[in-house]
Amino acid sequence: MLGNWLKTTVLMAAIVALFGFIGAAIGGAGGMLLALLLGGAMNVFAYWFSDTMVLKMYNAQEVDEASSPYLYNMVRELAGRAGLPMPRVYIIDEDQPNAFATGRNPEHAAVAATRGILQMLSARELRGVMAHEMAHVQHRDILISTIAATMAGAISMLANFAMFFGGRGEDGRPANPLAGILVALLAPLAASLIQMAISRAREFEADQGGAEISGDPHALADADRRGTP
Repeated sequence: MLGNWLKTTVLMAAIVALFGFIGAAIGGAGGMLLALLLGGAMNVFAYWFSDTMVLKMYNAQEVDEASSPYLYNMVRELAGRAGLPMPRVYIIDEDQPNAFATGRNPEHAAVAATRGILQMLSARELRGVMAHEMAHVQHRDILISTIAATMAGAISMLANFAMFFGGRGEDGRPANPLAGILVALLAPLAASLIQMAISRAREFEADQGGAEISGDPHALADADRRGTP
């Protein structure tokens, strides 16, 4: 587990450094500082509001023990096994099988499942999937993934700005336009690769953590064979 956390830390540092590099390419030291400040502001916004935005985007409906005892009691049992506070539970009225966790920390977490996945999986398989999501909550993966996605999006935005408007060096002169084009093409690709590497590391940890929480290592594998994400 420590190895993956170290890898994630290094990758997060790389994506922040890339953000600063693009800022420097656009406007020198001042541009780098401005880019880092912009990245920090975007991360603060993502930290506080990403869960609300995601749940609204999916039109997720919060449920409780009375309205959805099957899912609610399953999540409550898994939260107890993981030593976590009870998260908010949501159902999404979609046929596509999917489940995810969101929220800035375990005290403000939410888990959601579509009606498609509730109908497709057996109770044992669904329990494995929800245990995987609870492991994401336990490891605070939602925050890491949100920051990585926010930074990757901001890098793409800055790279496009560099291509269309160019940049300036330390002496205030326009930067090499070819360099701006290379930054615009390569920086978003590098950011996406780093983001995918972070996601892969956290998913591997969640698979292990979910198996420990559920006590049934094969349940998630059986659900995956049914084509769940």
